[in-house]
Amino acid sequence: MPVEGKSDMERIGLFSEMGYVTIGDKYVSQYMRPFNEAASKNKQMLPGGSKTLSALQEGYFEPQFVRIFEGEAYSNPVQLRRRYRLAESKKNVGKPFLPSNGNKLPCGLGSYYGTIGGSYAYFSPQLKSRGRYIPPGKNLYTNPGKKGSGFGYANLTIGEQYPHEPDEYEAERIKAKKEREQHKRLLKGGPFKLNLYPQEYFDTNPYFNDKPLPPVKKLPPKKPSAPPFIPSSPAKKDLGGMKGGTFDPYPSYSSEPYVSKISKTVTTGKKGQIFHPPPGPKSRPVTSIVTLNVTR
Repeated sequence: MPVEGKSDMERIGLFSEMGYVTIGDKYVSQYMRPFNEAASKNKQMLPGGSKTLSALQEGYFEPQFVRIFEGEAYSNPVQLRRRYRLAESKKNVGKPFLPSNGNKLPCGLGSYYGTIGGSYAYFSPQLKSRGRYIPPGKNLYTNPGKKGSGFGYANLTIGEQYPHEPDEYEAERIKAKKEREQHKRLLKGGPFKLNLYPQEYFDTNPYFNDKPLPPVKKLPPKKPSAPPFIPSSPAKKDLGGMKGGTFDPYPSYSSEPYVSKISKTVTTGKKGQIFHPPPGPKSRPVTSIVTLNVTR
């Protein structure tokens, strides 16, 4: 009997069934399979064990100890310096220079014994003859400054004392008033006004009015309305299955004979099987763009 609907392969969403890796291989039970199959074939690596560090050569990689300066000649730095001095002394032509007499030492404080030329005349303590001293002329003499700060003290400055001027009451206000009056006298005509006065950027409010509002009008009295229409007997309500609100107490009976539905014709093939149209292109799971960017 044919199975209706899609098969399991169509529900996966792949274009074709994937191939299998183990086609034709023999089945091997998990219980009979060895844990390490490579360990039972061919020869294995057998190390000799770890060596401990000791004074013997067995604890190192090399078979014998290798010296860093092996085969190098021994050199004595003291002997090399002596040979160098002997080689340099052979380059001298004659004997070394020796002075005839040694240095003479002074015999006391202030003596010139042992010097080349003796004493000098300009080091003598004798005084030289000098002329008469003429003092220079006198400087400019001035009277000392008078004590006082200058403010409130008379005759302390170079010139004459400033005359005293009384400070009037509210002098600043009176001075400003005189300046305003002088400014008004110099004006001719009214202030200058332009015909092209700049207007406001936004339009004025059309609902704004400075004029007072007119008095409130009195509305005419309302006419009394007619009472609502009330029927003489209201409609009856269907309460608890009662048929009081219907025209008939029970609905009339009508016979309805059974009529079978029209059966649709099923299209079948030559062998009498139901025809299934071929499936359309199958979908496949696609990785989203967000997941690809996160993985990248």
